[in-house]
Amino acid sequence: MKGLVIIPTYNEAGNIERIIPQILDNYTVDILVVDDNSPDGTANIVRSLSYFDQRLFLLERTAKDGLGRAYIAGFKKALEWDYDFVVQMDADLSHNPKDLQRFIEDLKKGHQAIFGSRYVGGVRVLDWDVKRLVLSICANIYARITTGIPCTDLTGGYNAYTKKCLEAIDLDRISAKGYMFQIEMKSSSYYAGLSTIEVPIIFIDRTVGETKLQGSIIYEAIFGCPMIRIRKLFNLLPIKIK
Repeated sequence: MKGLVIIPTYNEAGNIERIIPQILDNYTVDILVVDDNSPDGTANIVRSLSYFDQRLFLLERTAKDGLGRAYIAGFKKALEWDYDFVVQMDADLSHNPKDLQRFIEDLKKGHQAIFGSRYVGGVRVLDWDVKRLVLSICANIYARITTGIPCTDLTGGYNAYTKKCLEAIDLDRISAKGYMFQIEMKSSSYYAGLSTIEVPIIFIDRTVGETKLQGSIIYEAIFGCPMIRIRKLFNLLPIKIK
């Protein structure tokens, strides 16, 4: 199976050079970095690496336009380049590259969407303060109830999708820009009737750079989650009719 790891970046110069070798030196996948015009030179670092233009590729966007838009751009490139699956991964090493092995094994078993979960079978989050952990747990309970999706970690960003899954979703109708994007993708995969599975991961808080969580992203999720159930009721989810 031909796989592409998509890493969205904005000011990740302190991390991107560390994570890329951990992936490419251990797995037979390629990497696409989607950079939103980082002023810290993240894109230049990517271009300077020996893997560049062989197994490492760069998609530069002109402005910071949200996590969701970056991933959609990456998904479209993956379909254009005919990859069998894509993996979403953060640049800040909060997602352990070693978990890629389990993702790939489950994809080979026939699952079409793999959701890395910090909360399936217990809590697996390191270095968060209690306030942030409680907020995340409560947000996922809220998302699960309002969307009707039986997942423990709808907001998590370490996921894998097959080509079939991406082709079943109308990517141009995925509207969310922030963490709501993860919920929208997972909901669309589930309601499209595809084979989805959660796998446990350990999430480690970033040690370099700043978390880019904004108030607007939280509000987007608060109002976006119940809209998924409403859109499902009226057959308005971004799912292609086969």
